[in-house]
Amino acid sequence: MAEQYPPIEPYDEGILDVGDGNLVHWEACGNPRGKPALVVHGGPGSGCGPGARRYFDPEHYRVVLFDQRGCGRSTPHAARPATDMRHNTTAHLLADMEQLRQHLGIERWLLFGGSWGSTLILAYAERHPERVSEIVIPSVTTTRRSEIDWLYRGVGRFFPEAWERFAAGAAGAAGAAPADGRQLAPDLHLAPGPAAVPDVVAAYARLMDDPDPAVRERATADWCAWEDAVLSLEPYGSPNPYGDRPSEARKALVRICSHYFAHGAWLEEGALLRDAGRLAGIPGVLVHGRQDMGGPLHTAWELARAWPDAHLTVIDEAGHKGSEASRDVVIGALDRFAGT
Repeated sequence: MAEQYPPIEPYDEGILDVGDGNLVHWEACGNPRGKPALVVHGGPGSGCGPGARRYFDPEHYRVVLFDQRGCGRSTPHAARPATDMRHNTTAHLLADMEQLRQHLGIERWLLFGGSWGSTLILAYAERHPERVSEIVIPSVTTTRRSEIDWLYRGVGRFFPEAWERFAAGAAGAAGAAPADGRQLAPDLHLAPGPAAVPDVVAAYARLMDDPDPAVRERATADWCAWEDAVLSLEPYGSPNPYGDRPSEARKALVRICSHYFAHGAWLEEGALLRDAGRLAGIPGVLVHGRQDMGGPLHTAWELARAWPDAHLTVIDEAGHKGSEASRDVVIGALDRFAGT
């Protein structure tokens, strides 16, 4: 069993002005002369954490981590209702990554990250394949609208009680909910079908922009409760990975997630799979749990078939949160790539 490396602290960090009033926090850990690697966190809006540093051999890697716009230590923070979200899109994040690479004087780097992070990694690598040495992804997503539809509607067939509460929470945004807030507004099309998801997710995005802090707090709690319910059958990891976050971090996460997913992440449907041929020549390691209810295995399977240099490992006992076996595969891949 591969153990994570001991905790380390950054040897350097800074704030990068990426324009539009946004300041992106970054840090570098490990060996300043080591192989460059970029950690791309999930969410969107989760922020980077110290745990990600421990996947990399600090003697061989120069590990760069950054907080995407609006979250973590980047400012302005999305938890603040006054923060303008117009300049927080996938295209902006991709430009931020490239600006950070240039700022740090890195020619090529390995990309590491899962869930939303994998979507951003794939979009960046397809845009800048000459800047990417290898890719390691635990928990593959491409944020297609069909994937958003599954996460915020389709998987509700397995969690009908939680889905009903989540959908009812969206009703307040339509201005037609009764006093108890538990009836669905008539103009929210929540019957099964693709049209349901943009309405529900966009409703939460509106709630997170509400000037009333109580409305934002309730929407944050309802969203996180749903996300936790989707992962509740997994045997590994924290039982409440969303709800247990600090208050400001939860608000930023929900505001950014609903903002991105209401817009389909500003990606053409299926484009990341369609353009996976641009990744030819980039070695890739994909690790996905068969029990991942939030991001089913099919997307990872499709990506592995479309990307000739990727190898997919399926972990039968793992879900979206991974497992010890998932960690072993990830650390093993990063150790192999350390010398290339």
